[in-house]
Amino acid sequence: MDERSNRLLKKPNLMAARGGELQPRTLDSTNCPPKGDRGEERRRVFQQPAKRHARLAVGLMSGTSLDGIDAALVRLAGPAEQPRVRLLAFVTLPYPPEVMQRIMRVATGDWITAGEVSQLNFLLGELFAKAALRVCRAGHVSPHRISVIGSHGQTIYHQGRPAQIPGHRAAVGPNTFQIAEPAVIAERTGVAVVADFRTADVAAGGQGAPLVPMVDYLLLRDGLKGTVALNIGGIANVTVIPADAKPLDIVGFDTGPGNMVSDVLVRYFTREQEYFDVGGRCAALGKVIEPLLASTLRHPFFLRRPPKSAGREQFGPAFVARHFLSRKRARMEDLLRTAVELTARTIGDALARFVFPRVGIQRLIVSGGGAHNRLLLNRLVELLPSLTIELSDRYGLPVDAKEAIAFAILADRTLRALWGNLPSVTGARRAVVLGKIVQP
Repeated sequence: MDERSNRLLKKPNLMAARGGELQPRTLDSTNCPPKGDRGEERRRVFQQPAKRHARLAVGLMSGTSLDGIDAALVRLAGPAEQPRVRLLAFVTLPYPPEVMQRIMRVATGDWITAGEVSQLNFLLGELFAKAALRVCRAGHVSPHRISVIGSHGQTIYHQGRPAQIPGHRAAVGPNTFQIAEPAVIAERTGVAVVADFRTADVAAGGQGAPLVPMVDYLLLRDGLKGTVALNIGGIANVTVIPADAKPLDIVGFDTGPGNMVSDVLVRYFTREQEYFDVGGRCAALGKVIEPLLASTLRHPFFLRRPPKSAGREQFGPAFVARHFLSRKRARMEDLLRTAVELTARTIGDALARFVFPRVGIQRLIVSGGGAHNRLLLNRLVELLPSLTIELSDRYGLPVDAKEAIAFAILADRTLRALWGNLPSVTGARRAVVLGKIVQP
């Protein structure tokens, strides 16, 4: 391994990942006060005494990769605004192929009836409940000991900016739609469920994404080092945490496609027999198609200033068909190599354009499925030579489990009536309590 690659830190500390506790400093409501006509009432709610006893929570997450449900069982100690977090168990429940195909049909805008959406909502509720029960068994914990389940659900549509309604003069503002019926999860598990996290932020004028920056702030901020937390899922997003940051200092946004373009290509060329390029091995055999890369980099999303969020609507199958699959003679390996380069380049460009001129950054902490792609990580090392690049495992947050852990923590905050969004990240007018609580 060359000297540059050595900046990817040593093998993750698995003991820390499984048993380490993270102890961030206090996040109090006065740092980011809610605004609005009922501000005094909200301040009284946020400043209520926080419970400090240890509690167990489950986080459930399925992202834009549509590959399954991640479930994390965590132990939270201390007050909700200053949690100490220990991961007790983590499992992934893969979607059955037929379920994945049904989700894909909905998420890509295929013609589908309201009845099919309703059926899928309840079907996913059953699968999310199964994932929650499975992670409890893996952690040897009875569901009756769980204080809350935080279920992100499955996003089937996300629109972060106002858009025209087809066939109407009226425009509609940002909107988002996640399914996996929380009432089913609560009924099957006997545990209170917090779900539908994004809509409260959207109602307050935000884009509803990204939401994990709140947890990045709680767990990864440092008094001396500026940090970027990079999650590479279907979409790549960053949380920018200046040294000794306060909540209003945090910036977060989606940089563009993460694994999404590569995943669509693999599914296309293997006729749905494979769903992703394991470790980036196939892409590593290819060469970048420079004209293709140049055309994709001209997408207007990349020049748009934060706050901004993206999804399958921008970089899903339609994007891949228009830019990649239209090159009929291109080899799969070269298309995949170009997709990886697009991800790496847009991450690097976003930091250079929107972050480095304003904030001193010393380290990049990577999580998500893309953290397993060695080619992608090596390209980030080459593109970002001034940064120490680490995996989130070193901080007790295994790369595959981090987002599920985050929604367990956000659900715990909701139970305590503590705000969960960062307006400086999402663009919301004020900080809000996220999610809807469903009792069993």
